[in-house]
Amino acid sequence: MTTENDRPIAAGVTVGHVHLKVADLERALGFYCGVLGFQLMQRYGTQAAFVSAGGYHHHIGLNTWESAHGSPPPRGSTGLYHLALLYPTRADLADALLRLQRGGVELDGAADHGVSEALYLRDPDGNGVELYWDRPRDEWPLDDAGQLAMYTRALDLRGLLAELRAED
Repeated sequence: MTTENDRPIAAGVTVGHVHLKVADLERALGFYCGVLGFQLMQRYGTQAAFVSAGGYHHHIGLNTWESAHGSPPPRGSTGLYHLALLYPTRADLADALLRLQRGGVELDGAADHGVSEALYLRDPDGNGVELYWDRPRDEWPLDDAGQLAMYTRALDLRGLLAELRAED
């Protein structure tokens, strides 16, 4: 069935922000600002806060309006799988890995997808978080027909951290 709504979304559309329900606002701010390095832009008392990278009004909203002292949704339920934070360079992703290690945050996984390298983890409320950087488009893997050929391989975390030493 074809309708007038079958046309694609405008090419310039981007995801502006994500808003997460959290159980403890201070704990969430400790992770997003303290570990990942986001900047607190605005706060609404003890119930909500808005954090940003680079001074934007907010990339992530955190609130306890419906979730104060709550528990994460059980596995097997619908909801957010993960939010993905795109870092501009491989060195910036390496810095994020170092921040996670220093903050005692365990990774759920780390993968090289050919088009990108990614770190997977959970925030203190169990929300999935992906931290990644995209390789330049001209380095993306293609199959014999010239089609995108993404894959999943283990990411060399030591090699990623070496990116920081290479910048010195």
